[in-house]
Amino acid sequence: MIAWIRLWLAVGAVILISLILFPLHLLLLWLRHPWRNRLPRIWHKFTLWAIGVRVHVHGQAERRRPLMLAANHSSWLDILVLASVVDATFVAKAEVRDWPVFGVLARLQRSIFIKREERRQTREQADEMAARLNAGETVVLFPEGTTTDGNRLGEIKSSLFAAASSAAHLAPDRVVHVQPVAIAYTRIQGMAMGHFHRPIAAWPGDVALMPHLVGILRAGAIDVDVRFGDTVEVMAGTSRKHVSGFVREQLRDMLEKSLRGR
Repeated sequence: MIAWIRLWLAVGAVILISLILFPLHLLLLWLRHPWRNRLPRIWHKFTLWAIGVRVHVHGQAERRRPLMLAANHSSWLDILVLASVVDATFVAKAEVRDWPVFGVLARLQRSIFIKREERRQTREQADEMAARLNAGETVVLFPEGTTTDGNRLGEIKSSLFAAASSAAHLAPDRVVHVQPVAIAYTRIQGMAMGHFHRPIAAWPGDVALMPHLVGILRAGAIDVDVRFGDTVEVMAGTSRKHVSGFVREQLRDMLEKSLRGR
């Protein structure tokens, strides 16, 4: 009973803050005001507080621009967590646009929707990401291309870093900065979250979205680590495999540190 009461209180709080902020956000989007990328951070911070997710940040985002963040991906929560820490634009698969609730949020945050299976659009999608990067926006991508169980790092797809090379052509210093960011769900109700409990936060895709969302709301008190790694400079001729290898090693090391409590 207490869990359900907490669930409905959390839902009510999120609805209330949404009703307050969404009209203002729409106005900022219409005006193309710089705060259109900053206001969502307030919403994400409040939402995480309401559902009981505590974010612990290690390090900081690179200050130089253009900046692309490359993060591991285990849950839809990753987006809320990162968006509460940085003002960012996310790269998402095209079907997210039509998801209930999250599709609306993704469109409001001006996410870049891509269709990985349509190779003829790959160049156009890379150009859109490059344009956003050179406009000063921080672009976040999940180079695994899908979610994992949160206990391991999936395969890093080098093709997703093509946008960084494209953006470097027009960047002021002909350089785009790519920074790995590791997200790890570490504790629940104050206790260490092991392999057995981590699926409470992780969403590998074989569970329906809404039941998983309800499970998160009922669990409450989840701790998550966000670790910012070293930055690699990408130029027009930089090998995508070199970038993906650098990102892979950084993410694997940071994820291991968080999961082992170092």
